[in-house]
Amino acid sequence: MKPVVGMVVSNKMQKSVVVAVDHLFHHKLYNRYIKRTSKFMAHDEKDECNIGDRVRLDPSRPLSKRKNWVVAEILKKARIYVPPSAQSADSSIKNPTAASPTS
Repeated sequence: MKPVVGMVVSNKMQKSVVVAVDHLFHHKLYNRYIKRTSKFMAHDEKDECNIGDRVRLDPSRPLSKRKNWVVAEILKKARIYVPPSAQSADSSIKNPTAASPTS
């Protein structure tokens, strides 16, 4: 097997991640390209992958019932979204006079 590149969709397990790998193929009858997604469980030894990270997986010996891949490297880290309401709440906690209007 060759290495595959995919996106982390779950990291709720200890030292394990679920990676979605997309691949395109040409349908001969419909003459269209079709996208299929495969989900692989992979071993993340340092537990540093987050949801949305783009990673490269290398094949390995079976590590568990469904885990036959190892995270080789993180190609691109995901940007973590912070909602605007949480930012304004944090600033009002740090500086209570800035959040309240003066009249």
